[in-house]
Amino acid sequence: MAREQEKKSHAVCIPGPIQGHINPMLKLAKILHSKGFLITFVNTEFNHQRLLRSRGSNALGSLPSFRFETIPDGLPCPENLDATQELSSLAKSLDETCFHPFKSVVKKVSDSYSPVTCIVSDFLMCFTLDVAKELGIPEILLWTSGAGSLICFSQYPTILEKGLMPIKDPTCLVNGYLDTVLDCIPAMSGIRLKDIPPFIRMIYPQDEYMVQFFCSQIERAKTASAIIFNTFHELEPDILGTLSSLFPPCYTIGPFDLLENKIADKSVASIKSNLWKEDTECLKWLDSKPAVSVIYVNFGSIVVMPPQQLIEFCWGLAKSNYPFLWIIRPDLVIGDSAVLPSEFLTEISDRGLLASWCPQEQVLNHPSIAGFLTHSGWNSTIDSISNGVPMICWPFFADQQTNCWLSCNKWGIALEMDNDVKRDEVSKLVIELMDGEKGKEMRKNAIEWKKAANEAYSGSSMTNLEKLIQHLHVSSE
Repeated sequence: MAREQEKKSHAVCIPGPIQGHINPMLKLAKILHSKGFLITFVNTEFNHQRLLRSRGSNALGSLPSFRFETIPDGLPCPENLDATQELSSLAKSLDETCFHPFKSVVKKVSDSYSPVTCIVSDFLMCFTLDVAKELGIPEILLWTSGAGSLICFSQYPTILEKGLMPIKDPTCLVNGYLDTVLDCIPAMSGIRLKDIPPFIRMIYPQDEYMVQFFCSQIERAKTASAIIFNTFHELEPDILGTLSSLFPPCYTIGPFDLLENKIADKSVASIKSNLWKEDTECLKWLDSKPAVSVIYVNFGSIVVMPPQQLIEFCWGLAKSNYPFLWIIRPDLVIGDSAVLPSEFLTEISDRGLLASWCPQEQVLNHPSIAGFLTHSGWNSTIDSISNGVPMICWPFFADQQTNCWLSCNKWGIALEMDNDVKRDEVSKLVIELMDGEKGKEMRKNAIEWKKAANEAYSGSSMTNLEKLIQHLHVSSE
């Protein structure tokens, strides 16, 4: 067995340690495994323990060809062991403390398991590039968002040089300044300042650090062997064409879900990565609803809101009179648990279901789902596209504003909701999506994009996957 493993390619895969980055990296690792790679998957100790609590103590039991390792994240253990870690502190700690622990893991598995032939790292974990260089191992990066957001992040220096950001005064947030149309973002004509990842507004000190962090990671990424995207060429052709002149070879092999669903090895296919325990009862509830009748509401793993915004969403959904499935994380509300008015619960008892987490891909693939009220994270966006589900977008931070703009303006599959949530607008947008002329147009476009995604699975994405595998084999020789 050991001699057989030495002949195989061995990828060490390390995601960014937050839910939206772990999910696509695990899918990619499974895809590589299905192509004959041995896999070592490296989580932070904090998230490894969360996964064991949510999935069960045997959920990450190492298979002979798909193993798990951990490294510390360098942060003190929080009181709430299932809380999402603060992003800027996490990014800083990872960049400053994880080189040596990660290097030790790579050397250990090379010596005791099988020689590592490549490192597959999250784009935002670029300390791994230094490890790869020191050990003489080729490395490729996974950008876990769409190509459009990478273009925007790469233009941070230009936006700063032009003096467009940071904002001069907090009133710029509300006086229309953010509606300024930019002419410096290649392949994204018409994009506004408000659609750029908002760290660059630098309202808070941690945002200034994150701007520096992204700029440095992007520069370091240019030394990688290649970059992988969970998208497909037909969705972002002009943007990908621009990126090809700025970065190493780019491989679009998405949507990952479509490739993952074809994995024959059930023991590997069954490995999951949700940090919260899934409530699968919601699928039975969806079974009881008519086709194309339910709004799915989920704001992802990081979004937080004040209690008043939660109330506005409550009554907006109730007022729309449509059935809905709403995922409410335990830490969704700032500084408090998500307490919903008893009057609201009574009002929606016959048409609304609340759950703490769910298997999103199965939900979006359910025939009863008609639309998705989302924060516009990329995983949610590409899940919607591959399942033909139109969206209402309420972006929060990071890449979400850009994904919202693309969904509304490039792909015609979404409506944008104002950041300042009002129940009347929530209701109005839900009704429009469900039964309005714009909603019908969006649904038609979403079905067309679903068709394109499925064609890419057997066409451009599969071709790019084979090219990627060849690239990895050649790089490791």
